[in-house]
Amino acid sequence: MSAQAGGYEAQPHPFNGGGECRSILSGSAGYSASLQNEAPAEKMVIDGGYPLTGEVEIGGGKNPALAVVAASLLCDETCVIENLPYVEDVRVMIELLESLGVKTERSGRTLAVDARSISGCAPPYELARKLRASSYLIGALLGKLGRAQVPYPGGCNIGKRGLDQHLKGMRALGARVDEAGDMIIARSARKLAGADIYMDKITVGGTINVLIAACRAQGLTVISNAAKEPHIVEVANFLNSMGARIKGAGTDVIRVQGVERLHETSYAIIPDQIETGTMMIAAAATRGDVTIRGCIPTHMEALTAKLLEAGVRVDDRDDVIRVRSNGAHRAIAIKTQVYPGFPTDLQQPMCSLLATARGTSTVTESIFDDRFRHLPELARMGARVRLNGSDAYIEGIPHLYGAAVTATDLRAGAAMVVAGLMAHGVTEIAEPHYIDRGYELITDKLNSLGARVRRVTEVADDSL
Repeated sequence: MSAQAGGYEAQPHPFNGGGECRSILSGSAGYSASLQNEAPAEKMVIDGGYPLTGEVEIGGGKNPALAVVAASLLCDETCVIENLPYVEDVRVMIELLESLGVKTERSGRTLAVDARSISGCAPPYELARKLRASSYLIGALLGKLGRAQVPYPGGCNIGKRGLDQHLKGMRALGARVDEAGDMIIARSARKLAGADIYMDKITVGGTINVLIAACRAQGLTVISNAAKEPHIVEVANFLNSMGARIKGAGTDVIRVQGVERLHETSYAIIPDQIETGTMMIAAAATRGDVTIRGCIPTHMEALTAKLLEAGVRVDDRDDVIRVRSNGAHRAIAIKTQVYPGFPTDLQQPMCSLLATARGTSTVTESIFDDRFRHLPELARMGARVRLNGSDAYIEGIPHLYGAAVTATDLRAGAAMVVAGLMAHGVTEIAEPHYIDRGYELITDKLNSLGARVRRVTEVADDSL
């Protein structure tokens, strides 16, 4: 590596290339150009090399919170949602509800929602495009009003995430669904009717969307080949707390008996599974000793198994996980799978840890088709990586080195944070707003564990 102003210049590695594998460094040209042409307004700066030690509390889950806030539209009274995380995506979802005339009141981590004042079925285009979970408004609005006009959702660019199973489910419930450009227009001339719905592929979002709409349909809906993720169970529990009749959430067959109305409730969001996992990985990657409180260890079993395989010590009890490591990690093989398999959302930060593991690790991404955008950034920090289709090969090296990198999406940003904490020297992460979408007060939490992380806002030089 040769030192350069503002970081380290990535040089080609002998490990990059060969066969059909494409060079990670050459694949990152687009990111480099964008950085040169458009200086980011803010950066996350990490002085690496400090082991994380101490205790940290996990916040409410981003993914379940987004689905629960959307599902609150179905309530016929006021519902109170507790333990909401301080993340950007949740703020946007609340704003989406308010744009439809829904009354909300937030105090700290508690949100009160009164959807009786709802006056619209078409959320603002630009607002809805900010996050993937805006698609849940299709099922919620159909169940509440019998009509919805929602743009195709935005969110992180990690590959194709079509809505075909979502829309198939709505049509099965009796809605007419039209696609006009990038707008989805769904309406039902009469009340939705229960149906047998088989998901052609396992889809978390599709399962949640159909589950929400089916709560207000007449009769029984049976969702087969349903996803089993914890936040599907969470949405079902939330709806049941308001009087819904849902059985089987967490299995591959969910039965929903429609009801006429849903009453008030007070409900607390479960801890964030992915924040828990990211903290576990960061503790191991920095050769630290971290106790993670307020988590659900059973949700982390797939990650725990792989960390143990890599030589990390993991102990858990009740709602506490302790992670300890001396850094002598072994290379392992990982394949992302639907729950309870290894989560795709933890694949990216795990790649950072494996960058310094002894031997060559194999990471197979089976959920999304473009979820290796963090690898060019890791290569800038010295990682030896190559890509062959859905398989990434990571040859462990002694150390990563600080560099100027970019958070290309939410979990890629988490990977850069873990890499920066591990690295020798200073890492500057551009586009940290992606990280803010899913991690609550991450700078404060990491610094409380002994990290040295700060946010820097750049002022444009108008004289140039």
